[in-house]
Amino acid sequence: MDSLQSLPPLSTLSTSVSSALNAKLGTNHDLTQAPSIVAEFLTQCDDLERNLVHHNRTLESNLASYASFSNRIGHLFGIVSSKLTDLGSSVCLRSSVSDGEGLGEELPSLAKEVARVEAVRAYAEVASKLDNLIGDIEDSVSSTMNKNLRKDSSAQNSEETRMVAIKTLKVTEDLLTSVTKARPQWARLVSAVDHRVDRALAILRPQAIADHRALLTSFGWPPSLSNLTSSSLDARRSSEVPNPLFTMHGDLKRRYCENFFALCRLQELQRQRKSRQLEGHNREVALHQPLWAIEELVNPVSVACQRHFSKWIDKPEFIFALVYKITRDYVDSMDELLQPLVDEAMLTGYSCKEEWISAMVTSLSTYLAKEIFPIYIGQLEEESVTGIRSQARTSWLHLIDLMVSFDNRIKPLVEQSGILLSLLEDGTPRKISSLSVFCDRPDWLDMWAEIELDDAMEKLKPEIDEERNWTKKVQGAALSNSDDYKSPAVSSITFTCLSSLIERCRLLPTVSLRSRFLRLTSTPVIKFFLDCSLLRCQEAEGLTALTDDDALIKVSNSVNAAHYSESILKEWCEDVFFLEMGLDQGEHPGESVAEYSGSEVPIEEYGNGIFHEEIVKFEDFRTQWVEKITMVILRGFDARCRDYIKNRRQWQEKSEEGWTVSQTLIGALDYLQAKMAVIEENLNRVDFAGIWRSLAAGVDKLIFNGILMSNVKFHEEGVERFVYDVEVVWGVFRAWCLRPEGYFPKVSESLKLLKMEKEQLEDSLKGGQKRMKENGIRHLSVAEVEKIGKNRVYTK
Repeated sequence: MDSLQSLPPLSTLSTSVSSALNAKLGTNHDLTQAPSIVAEFLTQCDDLERNLVHHNRTLESNLASYASFSNRIGHLFGIVSSKLTDLGSSVCLRSSVSDGEGLGEELPSLAKEVARVEAVRAYAEVASKLDNLIGDIEDSVSSTMNKNLRKDSSAQNSEETRMVAIKTLKVTEDLLTSVTKARPQWARLVSAVDHRVDRALAILRPQAIADHRALLTSFGWPPSLSNLTSSSLDARRSSEVPNPLFTMHGDLKRRYCENFFALCRLQELQRQRKSRQLEGHNREVALHQPLWAIEELVNPVSVACQRHFSKWIDKPEFIFALVYKITRDYVDSMDELLQPLVDEAMLTGYSCKEEWISAMVTSLSTYLAKEIFPIYIGQLEEESVTGIRSQARTSWLHLIDLMVSFDNRIKPLVEQSGILLSLLEDGTPRKISSLSVFCDRPDWLDMWAEIELDDAMEKLKPEIDEERNWTKKVQGAALSNSDDYKSPAVSSITFTCLSSLIERCRLLPTVSLRSRFLRLTSTPVIKFFLDCSLLRCQEAEGLTALTDDDALIKVSNSVNAAHYSESILKEWCEDVFFLEMGLDQGEHPGESVAEYSGSEVPIEEYGNGIFHEEIVKFEDFRTQWVEKITMVILRGFDARCRDYIKNRRQWQEKSEEGWTVSQTLIGALDYLQAKMAVIEENLNRVDFAGIWRSLAAGVDKLIFNGILMSNVKFHEEGVERFVYDVEVVWGVFRAWCLRPEGYFPKVSESLKLLKMEKEQLEDSLKGGQKRMKENGIRHLSVAEVEKIGKNRVYTK
């Protein structure tokens, strides 16, 4: 009882002490626990003493730092005061000079001095303000760190302190931005502040992320994957596993949202700082980083998934199915719950849905690059060493099929956010494609292209060797215009193969990769097809010199195939997909893609498209063999009308009785009609038009040089006979044009001269070039007209 009487009066105890004693000593039984209660109070007192000592030391350090800074500021203000005093004395001294003599010369220096003093004052004010802000930031960061170390600290107070630090950082950054723009010469001050801010951020961000991870664990993220089976991967929704982002509620949901918001504010602040520091540089790539908070959601999911992936190395389709299922099942919660927080944090240019999809796809690509592709590459290298064909190439192609299929399934999820995939390429380093694994490994892309090319050639060669595919026709419905190309089936087969290769690379994430893949695959296929067409033409020429109808048909089919191929390639090159690759700087597939990134090439040197060289080769091939067909037919016509041309006396005689055309010309015209009928039936309309026009020009030249320029004397009967013969020749070409005489300029104008009366002809000869043009003679020279005039014999 004596010990109880020694206690101080109850009225002298504070309210908090009275409450604590009442809570601990409510009954007589509680008195038996007094020693343990005393020990507990002593322990708490010791902790409070240690905290007090720590805060005293921190306060002493801050006070010492502030005192030092205040001394520097005081010294600066002393200098400013001294300068102002000197300035006042100087002004007073100068004002005492009679009539202001010399004051005008001193005004510029005075103004300069005043400006310098003002700059010093402004610098001191900004430096003081920044120092106070940095001090507040460091205090907030230190307080947040101490509260995290103390187990009994309130999570809400810790989050509030963190938000205070972030707001102060925002104010500091705004001030630094204004200083950088208005006072670029204060670079040292800005650099010093940046250094201290970086130290604060180096503590603040890891703390926020650690708290975020603890919150994720507390509400059960990542969701369990243990109950997933291969049969349940294709289910539309997972009914067994609820979405933890939707099931959390109350204080836990509030704390998570606050922490998520704080992370977004920190990232926006970091973007603002980088934007200021990288002013004048290419900032887009450096500024756009994955959303930190979404990365923290994806990382544990990725780790959980990889435990399943390791069991599915030989069944990669399960890997893609699992990633797609998780991505799809949780994508809606990103928009509904998290996107408003990102918008509130003013983190512009970010969509939680896109970031979630991108992070999931990136984790898949990373796993493929580290675990799957090295296995296949090892098998391919072993195959190249042993020479024994294995399943490595088949497995590789199967994996590519899965990647393309996965990207096609992911694509609608991205497009639902309203962002076009074309806007995410190259300029923005987002990888929403599993094929992005080739971005960092162009050697793997080359290997893939080689496998695809081998597979395509293996399928294409038997089709090209099949003779029936060269004779069976395919209409031009595959093209946007209505021309009948009379193309053989083999050309359609070839371009179906090319289309398949193009579709394989369409989802590659960059233009340079797509361009490189096409140059390594499509170009050799096109070259192989053109070489086969050329070989067939050369074989036909070597056997019969193209004099046989079968040989002409064979060459016509090859020309049709070339024309069809050229038209397809031209139409493709008008598509945006191919135009982008046509402008790609990588002109040589053997070089690294990275070699093109730094060069600047004039746009004129990029060519007209990625297939420009191939189009030119097809054009040259067509031109060459159309000219050969024309020359063969023209030589045959020349040989068959040689007697007709050599018969010089026939132009002085009447036509044979009962004949309106010379008999020696009939055989040549029959040959010409027969050959043209074969060509017209088998050759496409464009190239056939080129052939008959070239033939018309050749026949015109042959008749003009062989008859009209050979000093043949034309009597009245001969002129009449020549007119009949020429009309018959024109009649052959009238099947393809209304005025064939327009394609025989020299012969038709020669007929005009031969039909002229003697006086008119002599007048034309005397009038020269001007008179000739008035009479419609435009394609003959004066010498040629004089020669024809001299050979005209008038008997009446």
